[in-house]
Amino acid sequence: MAVEPALRSGAGLAHRVLLTAFVLGLGFSISLSETALVALAAMWLWRLRDPVARHAAHWPLLWPVLVFAFVTAASALSSGHAGSSLLAGRNLWLVIALYVATNEFREEAAAERFLACLGLVAAGAAMVGLVQSTFCVGPDPGHGVPEWLFHKCFRARGFFSIYMTLAGVLNIVLLSTLPWALPGKTFRGSFVPVWLIMLGGLIATYTRGAWIGFLSGVLTILSHARYKWWLLTAGFLIVALTVLAGPYELSYRLRETVNVHDTSVQERVQMWHTGFVMWRQHPWLGAGPGGVKREYSKFALPLAIKKRTGHLHNTPLQILVERGLFGLLAWLWIFWAFYQQAIGRLRHLVNGADRYQARILGSLAAVTGFLVAGLTEYNFGDSEVVMIAWVVMALPFLPAPNEKLACSPIR
Repeated sequence: MAVEPALRSGAGLAHRVLLTAFVLGLGFSISLSETALVALAAMWLWRLRDPVARHAAHWPLLWPVLVFAFVTAASALSSGHAGSSLLAGRNLWLVIALYVATNEFREEAAAERFLACLGLVAAGAAMVGLVQSTFCVGPDPGHGVPEWLFHKCFRARGFFSIYMTLAGVLNIVLLSTLPWALPGKTFRGSFVPVWLIMLGGLIATYTRGAWIGFLSGVLTILSHARYKWWLLTAGFLIVALTVLAGPYELSYRLRETVNVHDTSVQERVQMWHTGFVMWRQHPWLGAGPGGVKREYSKFALPLAIKKRTGHLHNTPLQILVERGLFGLLAWLWIFWAFYQQAIGRLRHLVNGADRYQARILGSLAAVTGFLVAGLTEYNFGDSEVVMIAWVVMALPFLPAPNEKLACSPIR
């Protein structure tokens, strides 16, 4: 008779270990987070053998996700490179993180504990990035200095291969936890140092697209924040002072953001022009996942700086080129449905649901920052970034206080 409780206790321990590994992996190791996610998904799907568990399961955004997956498969199969295209589109499986998170964090405390742990892990990654960019010793780290730490260290990258990934991760985590750092009922003074470390890490990546995405997300939350005009004024003054009198590298990056003649801006413009030329060849289902990498060199414009590339530095355009108009519409449907349902839940909250409101606002801000940053970077194809985006998108679909059903089983 004691066997069943022991099994449940062992399963609970394994579950906690996997959740810990998943959170740690989001900041430090994609392999660890993906492995833990597979195991968590397997445990959750195994529980669905029980009819009661199946009835209680929640599947937010299921129809647009399924349609996008179907179009992705159809695009790959019609591309003439079915095998490589299906392999290139494999990171779509990470959407399982949305459903695992939606069904794992049914209690308010569990969701907030996860966010707090995610903030601590992201702050750790940001701290490593700050060390890299502050003490960078050049391309040759020299004797006794860890090569992995200071390789490509002029822009903070943490444990990731490139600074844009760290920027994408920090952008989402900063915005999803921003309500805890603003004056109000959900303010957490003890979390502010963690949040500021993450902000410093984001700045040290010198990734302007992520900066713009972050500011867009901040504006999303400030519409509901106390003292919003004071905060907006303070933010504007800080940016202005940085441009006028800040460190040279940071001031220069900010000024060049609006310089249409900047080399990186011109490179992106040429990529976007080339992308539209490519799309006209396959307007409905695209060239298939991985099509940009396979075919870009055939279409690169004479003024293009890069003659080969794997992505176009623009998520909607990348979707359009590789999955066609049908794929772009399906992808837009996912986020349209997300905003529609999240904003709808926000409007129908009752008094006393401040913590739940903060989670919805944080999620809306994070997704906004993710999408805006994706206008200058293909962050939907970055596994580390998109996995966190899927998890944060689950937050509005968790139960509100005194709510029996967080969302309909399939929407």
